[in-house]
Amino acid sequence: MDGAGSVNTAAGRRSSPGRGERLADWADGRLGLYSLAKANMRKVFPDHWSFMLGEVCLYSFAVLILTGVYLTLFFEPSSVEVVYEGSYTPLNGIVMTRAFESTLEISFDVRGGLLIRQIHHWAALVFVAGMLVHMMRVFFTGAYRKPRELNWVFGWTLLMLGIITGLTGYSLPDDLLSGTGLRFAQGAILSIPVVGTYVAFFLFGGEFPGDDIISRLFPIHVLLLPGIMLGLVVAHLILVFYHKHTQYPGPGRDEKSVVGMPFLPVYMAKAGGFFFLVFGVLAIIGGLAQINPVWAFGPYRADLVTTGAQPDWYLGFSEGLIRVMPGWEIDLGGHTLVLGVFIPFALFPLILAAIGVYPFVEAWITGDRREHHILERPRNAPVRTGLGVAWLTLYVVCLIGGGNDIVATYLHLSINTITWFVRIAFFLGPVLAFVVTKRICLGLQRRDRDKVLHGRETGTIKRLPHGEYIEVHAPLTQAQRHTLTQHDQPPPYEIGPRVDAGGVRRPVTVSQRVRERLARAMFGPGSHIPKPTPEEYREITRGH
Repeated sequence: MDGAGSVNTAAGRRSSPGRGERLADWADGRLGLYSLAKANMRKVFPDHWSFMLGEVCLYSFAVLILTGVYLTLFFEPSSVEVVYEGSYTPLNGIVMTRAFESTLEISFDVRGGLLIRQIHHWAALVFVAGMLVHMMRVFFTGAYRKPRELNWVFGWTLLMLGIITGLTGYSLPDDLLSGTGLRFAQGAILSIPVVGTYVAFFLFGGEFPGDDIISRLFPIHVLLLPGIMLGLVVAHLILVFYHKHTQYPGPGRDEKSVVGMPFLPVYMAKAGGFFFLVFGVLAIIGGLAQINPVWAFGPYRADLVTTGAQPDWYLGFSEGLIRVMPGWEIDLGGHTLVLGVFIPFALFPLILAAIGVYPFVEAWITGDRREHHILERPRNAPVRTGLGVAWLTLYVVCLIGGGNDIVATYLHLSINTITWFVRIAFFLGPVLAFVVTKRICLGLQRRDRDKVLHGRETGTIKRLPHGEYIEVHAPLTQAQRHTLTQHDQPPPYEIGPRVDAGGVRRPVTVSQRVRERLARAMFGPGSHIPKPTPEEYREITRGH
């Protein structure tokens, strides 16, 4: 009796749910977490190194949030003038704003303040660079196609907001370098016809530099823009989970299946380790590589400018456009239109906007309404790849223009030579880059075709009975042939006969003509090398 009672008591104790299980049941009954976790925690993610580029963006953004919260506790966004009497003795007795003084206090008096400042700045640079490289990966592989156009727009918006957030962030310390950047921005705003003066007065609270710009940039930088970006990041990740993850072509991979590892526990463990790796690398860079030493520049004064003042690299594009633009001015109706500043100022967002709308333009040209989950190798889309390389070439050319004084100094060249080089390369560089890239892609397609038909070169030379020397080719495996021939080569859009069977001329709109010409240029016979057919492969292998 006693033994049986003991067994029953133990069984009862084992059958009663624990505290954690009761908490899980309570949450599941109200939030439906079990079904949500069951559907998503085992979701399969493909494994490829290029997918880590998006994670670099995510983790650097997390580092930005963490370090930004710490810096916000000590920074004072005030334009009130004070006389500095602090730890950095070379600036003692200098009149400066309270914003600059608090930046010096963070750097020299707050424990770990300088390290956190530098980690924050490096993380911002890595964040924007990661977004650009990640978007280029998506662009070159065609990962933006249906159903991911909206996710592309989210990513593009994050890139634009990241650039603006970077501008507002490095303007807050009110040092001589950041003040020069604000002066540049104010001049660009003033160039806007008719309303430029009103917009500048509204932003700066009067004549430059004004007393309100720092206090206005602060909530924009620490609350408004990060809040919008955080919402976009969450939406971006939700869509990544909702859509099947894209994957590179290969055996067993098609539009309906994904080959990879489950999210939990494999992918989750890798993601956690990669986060600490990114955080550690940023911490090492922040501790060893000095960046933005505001004490060396001093406080901002409207009558001074730093020698060799340069913006962060992601804004060098806009400054390069303005530096190399001729100083054109037009007097119209009593208003002076400063075209030498306004045209580059307008070109900057337009060139970036071309990236944002490209997926919709391509979808209109192709008329393709299918879902795409298999990525394209860049070589199999030569025109798209050429356009991407042309855009990057244009960016690099304008970046050289933004640092024309630095380039001229270090290379011992005339600054006028650099300026004229950028002016010419602005038009010729992207064209040459497009042509060269397209030819390289076509050459790589020919090589893939030859590898499928003849196999790979082994380096082994064999002499035939009649004296001819040949190189022995090893045939590819079925998986390798599948990878090289999995891509589609759909025919380009065509309007069709202009006259129908009844002899009546069909109405053709201008948009249809433009669409046909663009489709022929992007997907016509000159844009790809035909894939080898099964008949060609059987004929050649039968000959072997």
